[in-house]
Amino acid sequence: MEAWQLFLNSLGPIALGALLGTIPLALASFALGLVIAIGIALMRISVNPVLSAIARFYISVIRGTPLLVQLFVIFYGMPAVGITIDPWPSAIIALSLNVGGYGAEIVRASILSVPKGQWEAAYTVGMNRTRTLTRIILPQAARVSVPPLSNTFISLVKDTSLASTILVTELFRVTQQIAAASYQVMVVYLTAALVYWVICLVLSSGQGAIERRLDSRVAH
Repeated sequence: MEAWQLFLNSLGPIALGALLGTIPLALASFALGLVIAIGIALMRISVNPVLSAIARFYISVIRGTPLLVQLFVIFYGMPAVGITIDPWPSAIIALSLNVGGYGAEIVRASILSVPKGQWEAAYTVGMNRTRTLTRIILPQAARVSVPPLSNTFISLVKDTSLASTILVTELFRVTQQIAAASYQVMVVYLTAALVYWVICLVLSSGQGAIERRLDSRVAH
């Protein structure tokens, strides 16, 4: 009975931590990360070898280092060179850069999945590379990239828990505070796991709806 009461008492604050911390942090980081991903993907497929090399290096660094280390470098490491960034901006920067590194390969693969004939057809009607990308290639690549990018967003929601290590108040940090005050670690952390699970279920349902809508448009 005591455990059930603790569950009920913890559920509200933890859910509020998700609503005010985890979800806004994930949305902001994903939006900025997607912009970075598109930019890096375009650099990666650029005919300019310097741009392509820079993009490959960026992707290699992001994918080759843990997100926790990236968070610590930005929040704890940057002050060593005279740059101090508050917890929330630090978390958004680190998470966005991480999403950009992984998302860039998704976007690049989606662009390359568009048949080359689409490029040639656009060139024959007088469209330059930029207009071909924005009007022909990227809209088609967007359909292909939705499922993997949606999975990236769902993973990002869970990765926001690492932001608690740099003092960001979100779902997991609220959970830690409740657990420390109640000494009932199992119940509190299981409550947090339940909230994460529900969020991911909702996002997965949304992902399925978007995919079905895109598939129906393709079918027509």
